[in-house]
Amino acid sequence: MDQWSGAWMRGVAAVVVACLTVALAPAGAASGAASGSGLAWRACPGVDDTRLRCATVQVPLDHARPAGPTIDIMISRLPATDPALRRGVLVTTGGGPGGAGVPEPLNLAAIVDPAVLARYDIVGFDMRFVERSTPITCGQPEEEPGGYWVRTATHQSLKDTAAEARAYARACARHAGWALPFATTAQAARDMDVIRARLGERRLSFLGGSYAAMLGVAYGTLFPRRVDRFVLDSPVDYDHAWRRFELNRLPAFEENYAAFTGYVADNSAAFGLGATPAEVTETLRQALAKAAVEPIVAGDHAWTASELGSLAVIATFFEHLWPVVATNLAAILAGTPPPIPLNPRPAALPGTPGVPADNHTAVNLAFRCGDNAWPRDLSTYRRDLTRLGARHPVFGPSVANLNPCAFWPVSRDNTPPLATNRAPAALVLAALRDASVPPANSTATARAVAGSRLVTVDKRTHVPLLSGQANACLTGTVTAYLVHGRLPEQDTAC
Repeated sequence: MDQWSGAWMRGVAAVVVACLTVALAPAGAASGAASGSGLAWRACPGVDDTRLRCATVQVPLDHARPAGPTIDIMISRLPATDPALRRGVLVTTGGGPGGAGVPEPLNLAAIVDPAVLARYDIVGFDMRFVERSTPITCGQPEEEPGGYWVRTATHQSLKDTAAEARAYARACARHAGWALPFATTAQAARDMDVIRARLGERRLSFLGGSYAAMLGVAYGTLFPRRVDRFVLDSPVDYDHAWRRFELNRLPAFEENYAAFTGYVADNSAAFGLGATPAEVTETLRQALAKAAVEPIVAGDHAWTASELGSLAVIATFFEHLWPVVATNLAAILAGTPPPIPLNPRPAALPGTPGVPADNHTAVNLAFRCGDNAWPRDLSTYRRDLTRLGARHPVFGPSVANLNPCAFWPVSRDNTPPLATNRAPAALVLAALRDASVPPANSTATARAVAGSRLVTVDKRTHVPLLSGQANACLTGTVTAYLVHGRLPEQDTAC
């Protein structure tokens, strides 16, 4: 079994991790009125910034049975800085699926124009089953248990991989079977509407990236009359989620990986990881193989193969982090502590007491496996391994392989019809060299949501606005839309 590609794609899982009107009616809440006056706001767990306050909202476990069992959703709020200018709420949450959304208002406040902060309460929430919102577990002892995710395998070891994936799916059914039928994007979108109602708003605005942007499309499709202004940063195309989405992004992964190793090789004097891309790849391959047997000790931390893969995959997503990743990799392989902390989301909360260690992974699988059906026959994966493994040698063997979704206990035959022209127009953003969510996803979303405008930047990054990699053109376009309701007259290249 190839530890190289398997570790890389477990890293992808750890990192990675999927409306809307031109002419808008007045916002639901009156200017200057704080939202959610009936909620019990309190300090947010693990957050030192006292501006952010949290509350709990109860939602139906199954929105088809509104009088049935309920679950708790934690929301957070950063009040508008100018009550006299306030027009409503701007909702945001984490991507993934599985990323925490409670701290997102603080992250957003560091990125958007002050004029946006003056006009909106920024409201975040942990999606259902994530961290503070009735968290689930698959019973794994740690966040990245070896082998649970997409494993690289030769054709001879495919049955072993299948057995491992089947066992993981059964563990999820055993520990979270009560929740799995209700872990869908459509259910989460309906949670958003309960949050809107509890906040006392007739409409809501939204700014989300990656999977969260896909969730925004779902909300706009289900509740088009309750949409104010929606910004979708690098949305996953729901019509292609999830198996097809994974396979479609292989070329971008390979292209960005080649560019990264080229950069490291061009700066071999600084990093010492190899003088050619092939040498850099071999250095990393050997390091991952070594770490798979015994973690590499660097200072007071022992780096697993999965952690090394995650670090390198970050570089595949974000070109601006290449110097940091290369410097840290060089230090780790030399047995010294990484000199530069790598935390692109500084407001993210630390591990929360009471939240299972594998919660992110459990939620990611629950939604990705639960939104629609995955192939269940080994022959499909064997065929994809043969075809794509040769064409995309670094990532193909892992992405094309099976994962627990092939044996998921909840199967859906059809993708819910979410991305349709029922949703009002949105402002859709994309980076042209995004490996995590290639720009074809944003293009498809902008076309599916009638009247939307697509704004692109020619960068090798993911979620250009939310990652802080937007230029003045893109940021100004977002500000003009959220503040004044002005969409560009046509698609724009910034």
